[in-house]
Amino acid sequence: MLTVVGRDGSPLAEAARAALDSAALVIGEARLLDALPLPPDAKRIATDDVVGALRGVDVTDQDVVLVVDGDPGHFGVLRPLLEDGQGPETFPAAPLVARAFAQAGLPWDDALVVSARDGHLRQAVNACRAHPKVAVLTGPGAGPAELARALFPVTPRSFVVCEDLDGPGERVVYVRPAEATTRPWNEPDVVLVLDNRRALGESCWISGTAPGPAGWALPSDAFGDGAGPRPEVRAFVLARLGPRVGDMVWDVESGDGSVGVECARFGAAVVAVDRDYATCERIRENVRLHGVKVAMASGDVRSTADHLPRPDAVFLGPGVAGAEAVRVCAALGPSRLVAVAPGDGAAGEMLDALAESGFAAAAVRLQASPLDAPPEEPVIVVWGERGVPSAGRRPPRAGRPIDTTPALPAEPDEPDEPDGPDESGESSKSN
Repeated sequence: MLTVVGRDGSPLAEAARAALDSAALVIGEARLLDALPLPPDAKRIATDDVVGALRGVDVTDQDVVLVVDGDPGHFGVLRPLLEDGQGPETFPAAPLVARAFAQAGLPWDDALVVSARDGHLRQAVNACRAHPKVAVLTGPGAGPAELARALFPVTPRSFVVCEDLDGPGERVVYVRPAEATTRPWNEPDVVLVLDNRRALGESCWISGTAPGPAGWALPSDAFGDGAGPRPEVRAFVLARLGPRVGDMVWDVESGDGSVGVECARFGAAVVAVDRDYATCERIRENVRLHGVKVAMASGDVRSTADHLPRPDAVFLGPGVAGAEAVRVCAALGPSRLVAVAPGDGAAGEMLDALAESGFAAAAVRLQASPLDAPPEEPVIVVWGERGVPSAGRRPPRAGRPIDTTPALPAEPDEPDEPDGPDESGESSKSN
């Protein structure tokens, strides 16, 4: 029989103690096995890879116990065990995240919990950019220093670094990101990344981040003078961008920041880029109006792109749309790119640029007008996705009719981790 016992520093429950008393084999990290009451003839295996150590062990004719930290069902071993065909009896302890927030004296029903392990540091960083209260489960190469380097100096956050919670080496340290990049850390378990202004949060009925905004493709008057894409166009743009928690989205010259604001409402991290000072002020006002987090970079995207966080999705508004801007943004490896084209010729050139950069590309003309108003001019939207089969279609060149057959949706490729992204903050200027 296989049993999983969670530890959190508190006395073991009677059922967990009974499982250990009858165990023939006990597997766990050395620090968790210390001082455990085990029968003298039980075999111990001290390892950081308890699932790997269990493979090849017959649990049908002996009692085997895995000892883990906290709750094995919360970013723990229960999932891989079930995937391996095991069905263990489980005695959980308090999760690491619950213990970390208890140390910080904060409620965590409104906290976003993410894991930076196994190559997910970039998504964890984007979640910290977009959300005021995030618990980050750490791992080798994805600890406090790496988080801090990505967030500092632009994103104002405080860190609560928790090491060996409830163990003999327990240390809970409150630091600013700048300090976190230089201090030595001893295998931290979890880092709380907090916006101190909103760390208490609000009471809610759902744990963690909400599933999405109550409404989207907001009316034009929700963004001041409505200088950006019309709601019907914006709805299509958002559908192709697919913003989600962990994504970094660029809103480049949408005119009013409406695309970026709506992406932020879906939980994505967002940078808005515009060359016009008055437009930047309009965007900041719309960001404040809707209570979201959007960083503002002033300048031409073609010269500022290398100084911004690596994007997962990019929107190019009509003010900047062109083959050159498409190539610059596509070279940074986003999974999705959407642009408004000023005409058929420009759309054809942008389609070619996307295809040359490895995207499956398509375009569509959109026209939507109120029934009681004269028809408005159609808008051409071009988009590209990586990893989508093109079915042998060549994108049209300039001067040829635009193929409006929609591309098939697909899971985006995982972009490479950027080296030291420099987020723009409130005002990043480029010559």
